[in-house]
Amino acid sequence: MSNTVTTPRPGYGQLLRTPGAWTYLVPGFLARQPFAMLTIGIVLLVQHTTGSYGSAGAVAAVTGVSMALFAPQSGKLADRFGQSAVLFPGVLVHTASVVTLLVLALSGAPMWALFVAAVPTGASVPQIGPMVRSRWAAKLEGSPLMSTAAAFESVTDEFTFVVGPVLATALCTGVHPAAGLAAEAVLTLVGGLFFAAQRRTQPRAGRLSMSDGPRASALSIPGVRVLVVAFLGIGAVFGGMQVSLTAFSEEIGNPGVNGLLYGTFAAGNMLAGVACGAIAWKVGPRRRLMVGYAALTLAASGLWAVHSVPLLAGLGLIVGLCIAPALITGYTMVETLVPATARTEAFTWLTGAVALGQAAGVTVAGRLADANGASAGFLVPLVGTALALATLVALRSRLAPKAPGRVAARGVSHRVPVTVD
Repeated sequence: MSNTVTTPRPGYGQLLRTPGAWTYLVPGFLARQPFAMLTIGIVLLVQHTTGSYGSAGAVAAVTGVSMALFAPQSGKLADRFGQSAVLFPGVLVHTASVVTLLVLALSGAPMWALFVAAVPTGASVPQIGPMVRSRWAAKLEGSPLMSTAAAFESVTDEFTFVVGPVLATALCTGVHPAAGLAAEAVLTLVGGLFFAAQRRTQPRAGRLSMSDGPRASALSIPGVRVLVVAFLGIGAVFGGMQVSLTAFSEEIGNPGVNGLLYGTFAAGNMLAGVACGAIAWKVGPRRRLMVGYAALTLAASGLWAVHSVPLLAGLGLIVGLCIAPALITGYTMVETLVPATARTEAFTWLTGAVALGQAAGVTVAGRLADANGASAGFLVPLVGTALALATLVALRSRLAPKAPGRVAARGVSHRVPVTVD
């Protein structure tokens, strides 16, 4: 049942009047801000201490891979025991891990030590975005406002990716190379604990008893696996852009322009997210995903050939505009593909896929940029999205909910609406 009255054309105003929404939106925004600062903070710090983008990208990649592997387990635990029970210890572990990584990097520790510290740093990243999305899904189940909520969350995410990298870059270049990562640790501690304290709005935990046997993973649903591949490609765009824009800025002798270029890219994503949430869609989500992803691949295909700041900013803006529709549609489809008892886990699989794709993108783009310059690094977004698009086209039938709109999980069925493509 939906907790809010809907209209034929839901909008942001109606969404934000959902009872109790602001009690988790404000702390959720504060708590997810550090996520946008982590990768770039690691890259800038390790590049400063080692002089290598490849080494910096590798450490950041270990963090991303670790997050991608452990985040779904965090989501599964949150579905079973509640979000607060997972967040309180996770926030403390993450803060301690970031501080350890920071100290090791500044003390000139060997690379293997940085890799070791990067594992718990990534594994303990608080999954605030998926948890907020899960709260929306619990409140708006079956409501047309779910698509608006997905768009709103995409806008919120991208606003953090406008502010976060710019803030981290400004701190690293203007204060100290370690300042960006230090700020990430402080914001995680304060924002994460504040969000964890909002217990009243978290989805009800443990809907199925232990006697029912082991829970089926959200990844066992074919449509979720296809979305994971799509989100891996989007992560490759984020990772490739972060490293390649940094390398490009260094090549032209103007490191400060990096924040502007990445901020323009993220602003495009944010603007497209606002527009997506305001549109009353008549086209089914599967078709929207295909069209949006094809546009993203086409836009990414020209990045490697651009060599001026204005042109790169303009094309980066277009790439950003193409990301939001794919992300929003993918998150919206979770409601029709996944039972309520596994949605936090499903959202963390998608977020983890972005992180894993970002890790791969950072690593490969870093190596390419070290060997052949920034232009070679920009090939990563093209290759990542092209491979994901081919997978989406080949397996698009798996993105349709099973008729008559029931998703099974461990012998228990959950009725969901069927959306016609």
